[in-house]
Amino acid sequence: MPERYHVHVVPTPPRFHRVGKYGNVDWREDCSRCTNCVKLRCLYNVYKSEAAYNRDPESPVVTLDECKACLSCVQGCTKGLLSVSINPGYLDMGDDYWKPDVLLTTWNQADSGKIPVSGAGYRGKFYGYGFDSIWTDMSEIVRPTRDGIHGREYISTAVDIGPKPMRLRFGADGSLLTPSSPLIELPLPVILDMPAWQVECQHLAEARALAAKHLGTLAVIPVEEVGELDPQLLPYVAPLFGETAGWSAFDRAREQLDHVRMVHLTDSGQVAGMFHIFQESRANIVVAVRMTLTPSTADRIMELAKVGMRVFEVIADQHGRETLADGAPGRHLKDTLRAIHGRLVAAGIRDEVTIIVSGGIALAEHMAKAIICGADAIALDTPLLVALGCRVCRDKTRCCTPNACPCEISAVEPGYGAQRIVNLMGAWHSQLLEVLGAMGIREARRLRGETGRAIFMEDIEREAFGDLCRVSPEQVLS
Repeated sequence: MPERYHVHVVPTPPRFHRVGKYGNVDWREDCSRCTNCVKLRCLYNVYKSEAAYNRDPESPVVTLDECKACLSCVQGCTKGLLSVSINPGYLDMGDDYWKPDVLLTTWNQADSGKIPVSGAGYRGKFYGYGFDSIWTDMSEIVRPTRDGIHGREYISTAVDIGPKPMRLRFGADGSLLTPSSPLIELPLPVILDMPAWQVECQHLAEARALAAKHLGTLAVIPVEEVGELDPQLLPYVAPLFGETAGWSAFDRAREQLDHVRMVHLTDSGQVAGMFHIFQESRANIVVAVRMTLTPSTADRIMELAKVGMRVFEVIADQHGRETLADGAPGRHLKDTLRAIHGRLVAAGIRDEVTIIVSGGIALAEHMAKAIICGADAIALDTPLLVALGCRVCRDKTRCCTPNACPCEISAVEPGYGAQRIVNLMGAWHSQLLEVLGAMGIREARRLRGETGRAIFMEDIEREAFGDLCRVSPEQVLS
């Protein structure tokens, strides 16, 4: 049995006061000063900490909002003076996809590295957009041996990145004739990608590289910034060559390329030429092509596969949608992934190709669902910023404006940022083990394209209401 993979998390508190979800409303005018006041019995000492905070003359003028909404004070007050309300500032964070609850969940995971638990249970909708229209099949959850977290059975989360030959050929003397190809095994199906938008932070690349070293994975970093990193981090770095990069960029990074295992090439008209340059001079390096997700992505992948390329990173927008020709959003990642996966299966080359996806992966469950839809691994961008305190402001220009970022991402210390990212990945790793164990799957490789282990809302609607959809309005009225 291989050595069990474990992410070592360390509790890392946030740098700033957090925007809380709930706040207390206290109508003190009618308070009768009961000796057994419910405020004194608060399980989380919310009222005591707020009183001390308000008496401190040096404390900033913001509300704590540390209430956990257990409602014990609301129910126990004999005069009915207490109530709980949602903080308006909390609701103002993020957008329709990166909802405040998603941000808060990510912050809590980056704090402790633990699986988020809601004592009151889930009280939201059971069906939504994108990945929220997929339910994973937990029919194997009754088998107690399928437990990778508590050690009763080993569940592997490792995946392979790189070209894989479909068969081996041997000579008459037993020698292997199939040429060897570079292959990278990642203990977690996650690559740490660059921010989806420009962020003014000189330490962010180093923080991601440090986290990648701790996790045993890779961090995508522009080739211009690779030279500033510690040489010991290079095996965990995947340099990115932009659209205008050519032989000159390759020549400048020649020394660093002796230590890296993977490079990313931005899709362009000269990407095939750059790929052959690496094949001839750095045959031991895995070459991945980054491309924006569009309706023609499957055709482009098939085109590049004919010239020998086998690793592709498909980048959706921040809501997990493809980009149409006019810049408008198109289908969600779950649908485009299934189409790309099916196209490769039909061509008979699916096992030779590696598909990495990024954009719209906001929660640990999205990682598992993306793999079910056909991805080999995911690349995280926005969740890494959220782990450092980002609130996904609607105005992205604040990220590049000095002193405009409310969480001061530009001032993040590399070691601190790396540990927050490691904690987040520790929580995601535990949740992936929970999903794999509940589905009775013992390794993440087998999860790829396993749509039989998921229930899709559109399929259920088609089965339930298919006959109604074939009935004309005139027939219904008659």
